[in-house]
Order: sequence, then C-alpha cells, then structure tokens
Amino acid sequence: MKARFRKLLTASALAAALTGCAVGPDYSRPAVDLPETWRVDYPQAAELSNLRWWEAFQDPVLDALIETALRENHDLRIAAARVEQYLGQLSTTRSQFFPQLGYGLDVSHNKMSERSISAPPAGTDLWYKQYQGSISADWQIDLFGRVRRQSEAAQARVYASEEGRRGTMLTVVASVASGYVSLRALDRKLEIARATAANYEGSLKIFQARYKGGVVSQVEVAQVESQYQQAVAAIPSLERQVAAQETLMSVLLGRAPGPIPRGRTIETLLLPQVPPGLPSSLIERRPDVLAAEQNLVAANANIGVARSLYFPTLSLTGMIGSVSTAFSSFMTGPAGVAMAAASLAGPIFTFGNIEGQVHSAEAGEQEALAKYQQTILVALRETNDALVGAQKAGEVYTAQARRVAVLRDYARLARLRFENGAASYLEVYSAENDLFNAELTAVDSGADRILELVAIYKALGGGWVAEADRLTKPPAPPAEAVAPVAPAAEPAAPADVAPAAEQAS
Repeated sequence: MKARFRKLLTASALAAALTGCAVGPDYSRPAVDLPETWRVDYPQAAELSNLRWWEAFQDPVLDALIETALRENHDLRIAAARVEQYLGQLSTTRSQFFPQLGYGLDVSHNKMSERSISAPPAGTDLWYKQYQGSISADWQIDLFGRVRRQSEAAQARVYASEEGRRGTMLTVVASVASGYVSLRALDRKLEIARATAANYEGSLKIFQARYKGGVVSQVEVAQVESQYQQAVAAIPSLERQVAAQETLMSVLLGRAPGPIPRGRTIETLLLPQVPPGLPSSLIERRPDVLAAEQNLVAANANIGVARSLYFPTLSLTGMIGSVSTAFSSFMTGPAGVAMAAASLAGPIFTFGNIEGQVHSAEAGEQEALAKYQQTILVALRETNDALVGAQKAGEVYTAQARRVAVLRDYARLARLRFENGAASYLEVYSAENDLFNAELTAVDSGADRILELVAIYKALGGGWVAEADRLTKPPAPPAEAVAPVAPAAEPAAPADVAPAAEQAS
C-alpha cells in the first residue's frame, strides 16, 4: 500500500506541475498559539517519546498482546481499507491530467428506406452491413487549475485518512495497555477478596466454637459472619468485571471472547518514565491534529475547484478509424475516417449556481479551520490533564499505601485489645472492614497511576506510532510451530498489600 501511495502522490505532483496557474487561494498553515511549557514539569530523564513505551513494563505477555492487536484489530483493518479508498479516488482524479484514450468496434445489419430522399435506385438490395472501428482521444486542458485543485484536495484526503489510520493505531495500543492494567488490577482485587473471605471464614468457625463454649456472645458471632458475607459478596462482582474486561480485550485483539493470558502482577509491572522537557509544539505531530490540518488543506483546495467554474474549459477531441460496408475492405485506406475537434465552453448567466458553490466551499474551509484549531485545544487539554493526572495519581497511591499500612497495624492492635478483654469486637469489626476496603482502593489507585502514564503517551502521540506501525505487518511464518502462550502463574502478593484479616485466628 505504501509503494502505491508514494507512486500516486509523485505522479500527481508531476502532473500538477505541468498545468498552468490554479485559481483559488494557496494553502498556508494558520498560526497556532501554543504555550511554551506544560502545567507540570517532570525531572529530566531519558528521551522516551519515540520508543515503544509499553516495553518499559517488561511484560512479554503485554508485548505479545499489543502485537496481536496491531495485526488483527478490526478497527485498524477498517482504517486501512479507508486509506485504500482515498488512494483510489486520488488515482481517478489524477487521471484527468492526461488524455483519455478509447476504442470502439461496431458491426450492424441495416435496411435503407425506399421513401427517403437518398433512396437507392430501384432493384438495389436495401439490406447492407456496416463495419466500423475507431480509436479516440479526449483531453480537457486544465487551463485554470480545476483538476489541479481537485487533485490537491484528493491528495490531502489521502493524507488525512492515513493519519486517521495512525490515530486508530495509537488508540488500539493505548487501549490494550490500559485494558491489561485494569485486568491485572481486577485480578489482584479478586485475589484479596478471596483471601479475605477465607480468613473471615476461619474466624467465623472459631467464634462459632467459642460461642458454643460460652466464651463470646451471639452478637459477636453475627458481626464476624457479617464480615465474612461482605467479602463473599465482593467475589462474584469482581469475577463479573474480570470476565467483562477479558471480553473487551478479546475484541481489541480481533478475536471472539475468551481468556486473556497474564504476565506480571499489577504490583510488579515496571512503570514507564514520563518523557521530560517535551515542548508543547510536539502535539502538532498527533495523528488527529495532522488529519485535521489535511482536511483543512482539502477544504482550501475546494475553494479553487468552485471558483474555476467561472472560467471556460478547453477540450480537445480526436478520432481515427475505418468505416466500410464490406468486411474485405474494412481496413483499407479508402475506408479510413478521421476527426479532430476543439471546444471552448464557459458560463454566462448561472443565476447564483457557481456563486453558491463558492460560498459553500469558503464556509467549508472556515469550518475545517475551526475544527483544526479545536483539535489542537483538545490535544493541549488532554496532554495537560494526563500530566497533572499522572503526578496526582502518584500522590494518591502513596497516601493509600500508607493508609493500608496504618490500618493493618490498627486491625492487629484492635484484635489484641479484644483478645485481652480491653475492647469489644465492634472495634475489630470496624478496623478490619476499613482495612479490606482500603486494600481494594489501594489497588485501584495503583492502577490509576499506571493508566495516567499511558494517557500521557497517548496524548502526546509521538514517533512511537511509526514503531507500532511496523508491528502491523504479519510476521514471517516460523520454521517450527510455536505453542500458544499459557497464562502465567501469579506470584505471591507482596507484603504491603496482603489481604485483610490475615491476623484473624
């Protein structure tokens, strides 16, 4: 596709150079007021904006999922087909720069009228055959640049569709990475819920035995059972969310819903660094910004197409051929025919027809300009939000991790006070419930911290899109069949996010 893309654009440029001046305004990039810096400045680090940032997670399973999505995702295939459509339209438009050649062959069996002015002599056979063949050429000279402007608009639409494909690729990569992080966060929350339910179940059995021995009251048994049922109720909800997330990722991978392989746990994923010192002008390389500018180029060219209707068109037509009533003499010299003609046509009164088209094209250009400017503002907003979000999500995660540590100590001390008779079980109940909820919240805040980093790379665009584009090509068939990747076993949970009630006995 890329070879055809370059070939058509090169031929279009050469043909346009051969034409005369084109009516209508030449495109000039509008000035855009960009801030010099972002609202958040990060410490200096290695330049990462042009690299495959998802590889910084150091999770081979995630790398494989992204590569699969880039090859199999149906949105990407739709976007690639759209590029091909616009390439075809460009080829059709560009063909108008050159003469259109054709041929015709015709054989007919005819009967002459006996009553016409040119009736044949009496006794002549009224039936005859006629053989006719010709080669014709027709060329409309692009005196005032109508075709040139049409070609300019078609070429811009090709560029815009290609940037649309790259934008889809950017979204697919970010969506797979974000979906994988969210899936691993749900896995961890489900693990915490199951472990907490198991611990509460053990505590419930102990309290039921103590109740039979008259050591604790029925109220305390009910409190422990309430804890247990709360943890049990969280499990099916999390299982449903895991299944829904796997289905979502399956669609991104271009396959039917099914299980998704796992690699690193949410806690062991390494974080990609934030690209430092990036000027705000880098958003101009975002695919959506580039596509919006190319749509503006096309709209600007359409003004020239509309204005060219005010001017005359010059057409050259030629034909050579042969006409004969006998096949034996069909291709002989006396049967030859030829024709050459030139025509000049232009409007006189159109009663607002052309004026309306020009006005419509000019309004379309203003709309495209506003969309281009709006796209840049949206890009600035998304990037600033992602940068601020990454910083603040890190602060939230740090605070949540500290809260989990404090609540773990609180739950341990509350249980000791209960065992020593210094407090009721209500204090333990409150402390352990708070710990359980805090652990789930800490997992969410850890995932948010990673998702905001992904959002930064998505918002900035960058040269990594070209790196991802290389992965859209199907890999060479391996020499030997490779076994499919199986879900990796999950390592044990780190100590700082251990399930709640682990001290329960």
